Amino acid sequence: MGMTRREWMLGMGVSLASTGCSGGRPGLPVPDGEGDTVGRFPGKVAMRIVNDRPPCLETPWRYFQDDLTPNEAFYVRWHLQAFPMAVDLRAWRLRVGGAVDRPLELSMDDLRRLGEDEVVAVNQCSGNSRGLFGPRVPGAQWRHGAMGNARWAGVGLARLLRMAGVGRDAVEVTFDGLDEGPLASVPDFVKSLAIDHALRPEVTVAYSMNGRPLPALNGFPARLVVPGWYATYWVKCLHRITVLPRRFDGYWMAKAYHIPATPNGVEDPLATSTGPTVPISRMNVRSLVTSPESGATLAAGRPVEVAGIAFDGGSGIRAVEVSTDGGSTWVESTLGDDLGRYSFRRWRHRWTPTSPGEHRLRCRATAGDGQVQPDVAGWNRGGYMRNVVEELTVHVT
Repeated sequence: MGMTRREWMLGMGVSLASTGCSGGRPGLPVPDGEGDTVGRFPGKVAMRIVNDRPPCLETPWRYFQDDLTPNEAFYVRWHLQAFPMAVDLRAWRLRVGGAVDRPLELSMDDLRRLGEDEVVAVNQCSGNSRGLFGPRVPGAQWRHGAMGNARWAGVGLARLLRMAGVGRDAVEVTFDGLDEGPLASVPDFVKSLAIDHALRPEVTVAYSMNGRPLPALNGFPARLVVPGWYATYWVKCLHRITVLPRRFDGYWMAKAYHIPATPNGVEDPLATSTGPTVPISRMNVRSLVTSPESGATLAAGRPVEVAGIAFDGGSGIRAVEVSTDGGSTWVESTLGDDLGRYSFRRWRHRWTPTSPGEHRLRCRATAGDGQVQPDVAGWNRGGYMRNVVEELTVHVT
């Protein structure tokens, strides 16, 4: 007899709690009558459980006050139910093969001896904020917390491929993790990159996250890091890299994670059929207010810092504007330290509310490549790539 979800989570060492609607999170409305289930999985703080089998856990909003998201609060997203919570490093090997001259079989000690490449990069689920789509779309109903920023360290993928001797006929590189489906009929979670992308210096096989080994729930012992691209490509528990002389046509590339072939992946929710689609890839520009919190009560005449984060797919953040009147007027904020073009960029604006009542706060980012957040939310059937200018309300007394 199969386990119930509750039995499975308790067997994982997960503590559960049910809470009411989350009224203290900025810009995160909860449908009436819908509560949260919060659980504490191994190595993690208490997090909102979006799914439990496989686990999808959302980062609590308070952890976005800092540049780097702590490992213990970093969101979790798995696709297949069977994944290792423990890996014996004495037996684990990373294999690099396919269309190469010298196939590799590397232990963790071998990787570490190669030296350490490092990049600070945002990892964001393709469906982050899907729960805010209207009309509603199926899939994990994330709010804004399916993202995190970390300092990733490991070995540049290009170095490994050059060690193996990539063949002249190489077209794509595939990446396979140790996770498996519950049935043989479930496609293995394998992703691919074009060879030119795989050879870019920022793409990394990471074994360290914020100066520590990867948490089991975030892909220990090693994961692929693809800065600027959505997290579907960041394969966890990586154990096999294969160079192919052809395009890869596996399910998770050929059918899953596709978006309309339109600007920002937008389509008409009333359309009865879809047009051409392409695999999701580079992240669009986003910004979010992290403080004050939605629903906060502020005092008239007392200065308050409106602050938040911004990021994009790798061109960097040029500017973030802030509005305290629902978008009628805008003022440029002050950008914080630049940790690299793939990282969160913090921004701040000092505001003194003068009139009592409700005030609607917004932020709008401009990326280095000129991309600007839209004022109107786009929509697609997958619930992907939300990047509209978000709004939250505070009360001034």
